Amino acid sequence: MTRRSVAAVAVAVLSAAGLAAALATTATAGPPPPPLAADRGMVAAMVRDLHLTPDQALARIGREAAAARAESTLKARLGPDFAGAWMNADATELVVGVTTASQIQAVEAEGARARLVGRSLAQLDALKTKLDRNARGAPQSVPGWYVDTPTNTVVVLARDVAAATAFARASGLGDADVRIQPSTEDPRPMIDVIGGNAYYIGSGTRCSIGFAVNGGFVTAGHCGTAGATTTQPSGTFAGSSFPGNDYAWVRTAAGNTSRPLVNRYPGTVAVAGSTEAPVGASVCRSGSTTGWHCGTIQQKNASVTYPEGTITGLIRTNACAEPGDSGGSWLTGDQAQGVTSGGSGNCTSGGTTYFQPVNEILQVYGLQLVVSGGTPTGTTSPTTTTSNPGQTTWQPGVAYAIGSLVTYDGVGYRCLQGHTSQPGWDPPSVPALWERV
Repeated sequence: MTRRSVAAVAVAVLSAAGLAAALATTATAGPPPPPLAADRGMVAAMVRDLHLTPDQALARIGREAAAARAESTLKARLGPDFAGAWMNADATELVVGVTTASQIQAVEAEGARARLVGRSLAQLDALKTKLDRNARGAPQSVPGWYVDTPTNTVVVLARDVAAATAFARASGLGDADVRIQPSTEDPRPMIDVIGGNAYYIGSGTRCSIGFAVNGGFVTAGHCGTAGATTTQPSGTFAGSSFPGNDYAWVRTAAGNTSRPLVNRYPGTVAVAGSTEAPVGASVCRSGSTTGWHCGTIQQKNASVTYPEGTITGLIRTNACAEPGDSGGSWLTGDQAQGVTSGGSGNCTSGGTTYFQPVNEILQVYGLQLVVSGGTPTGTTSPTTTTSNPGQTTWQPGVAYAIGSLVTYDGVGYRCLQGHTSQPGWDPPSVPALWERV
């Protein structure tokens, strides 16, 4: 079978009758249309930080939106044979790992390239979980560890290789299960006490707002404990988890208006949903210290060790951040990705930054992301494009758009905000995402 480029994945959601025409249009009309939030400011930041031309940035945004939809579809379809998905080096193609050759055709049918590997994503996650369980035993010279899907390995970062090797063995991993990666990273939470145009906790500690939700906003857990008060805007931490996780949400006081926008210094970017982007996708972040910067998603399910303890389930990127940027927004196109946790380096010399995925925060606290009006670009999936109650059954691993209609246990539901569904996020369990119809 001839493989198609990731650009072709963008037409996979179309009906069979229009597929051939759409392919022809894609081949002759240039890159697929980018998400709504690909405004001049976002493109300019990608040009600066990813060393692209404006046309390359626009084309990349379009490809990554299509790849995110394909990844969610294939994750559900491949089940235990799924071994992760990532963009290739120049982000022109989505690569999907599979553990059995019989699944290659299913991957290629979605316009992606299949790679046969030895471990499934579930197996890699299980290996990493052994490290997480022994996090208290991690030496200070081990700043973190993560699943690296492109190499089908679990990586332990190390300033001292011998100490890292001993930690991995003590966690129950054999030498063949893990790759020790020499590293100079020295991550710390991105928090500061210097004033700025952000929000403040207690006596003046500064962090950055992540995303507006109904009743307040989400941010980093290390910014404040439950019950702590905030100013500009005024509110109270209604929930906070740190260490272990690094997320929180602040319930704002009356008179504060939640808006579906992210500051890109200057101007704003609209937020349309929270469909998760694949490894290798571009991602831009906003923070009150350094403003608007972009990079790429390097790894998912990363664990990082701060002085306060180990945080698991983070996304590792090569974007920069500095103290005071903590809690700030991460976007791919117009889709919310997460909030800044911490990292190493700075925005002068570059660095590594980790963020907490936003969908986990929304699910844990039952929050609803405030999004721009209309159907979010880049979140419609084949199973929800023309669905009506009784025609589409809810499934995990699907990118649902605002207004999508599904059934679950014979009951109809309407999607309230764009998101990629996960196991356990069935409509009756997550009223922040679904309402009965």
